[in-house]
Amino acid sequence: MAGPRLKPTTKRKWNKVVFWENSQMLVMMLPGIILLLIFNYLPMPGIVMTFKDFRPMKGIWGSDWNGLENFRFFFASSDAGRTIRNTVLYASAFLVLDLVTAVGLALMFFHLRSRRATKVYNTMVIVPRFMSLVIIAFIVYALLSPSYGLLNKLIVALGGTAVNWYAEPKYWPFILTITHIWQMVGMNSILYYSSLMSMDESLLEAAKVDGANLRQQIWHVMIPHLVPIMVITTILAIGNLFTGSLDLFYQVPMNQGLLYPTTDIINTYVYRALLGGSLARSTAVNLFQSLVGMTLVIVTNAIIRKISPEHSMF
Repeated sequence: MAGPRLKPTTKRKWNKVVFWENSQMLVMMLPGIILLLIFNYLPMPGIVMTFKDFRPMKGIWGSDWNGLENFRFFFASSDAGRTIRNTVLYASAFLVLDLVTAVGLALMFFHLRSRRATKVYNTMVIVPRFMSLVIIAFIVYALLSPSYGLLNKLIVALGGTAVNWYAEPKYWPFILTITHIWQMVGMNSILYYSSLMSMDESLLEAAKVDGANLRQQIWHVMIPHLVPIMVITTILAIGNLFTGSLDLFYQVPMNQGLLYPTTDIINTYVYRALLGGSLARSTAVNLFQSLVGMTLVIVTNAIIRKISPEHSMF
């Protein structure tokens, strides 16, 4: 049965109270909203560049229209297959590994008895997330440098032959994946750990009374509690299947052309196109990424809403 309808004056007073109660939160949100407007919404009219033969001297609006030629240029090039393949494969691997490692680490944190140790470990694992990829790239180089890298020194000390890591594409799927997990797993695990900390302890007590061991408690109590957050993060990650971290794939391999077969993704292709002055073509590729990402989010959410409506985002 529907509740009583508020009078307009009462409703206005109630909205005013809610506004002032949340005024501090709104003020904290204001810088983020302003940055979002400046960098994400104000540039959106520039999307017309996608369909133009852009000439800087003529400007965006003065340049001639060329239809879908910028899209055709990308998909007809030899780079399209390689960059799309690498982008999707890396994003798919990151999606699965991020989820598994973050949930596993959160479960380990939850079962630590010492809260002081938990805080220390939490701090240690989230530090890489706040490090610049430039610094991380130099850390990786310090390990893999052909001349004085620590890993090559260890290989030579054990009787092996030094490897020129920056000229061997076959190693980089593993190097980039390990680097990504090391950087991201800590911050991702905090999300799941905070959810576990809000879990009703009586559920675990009831499971113990029923004779459930630790593995059964994790599988039947903790994992179901994490499912809603796991679903949301998965939907968002699926939306990023056609994108990737420019810093990770550009800085860490140091833009070595020999490594392009396994390190070149759409984002690095777009960046090189921008450096080469191909603004319209890079805009077309970015629009393609955005449209595919939006479609994936909507389709994935629709599937989840069909299967389990309470777990969908919208």
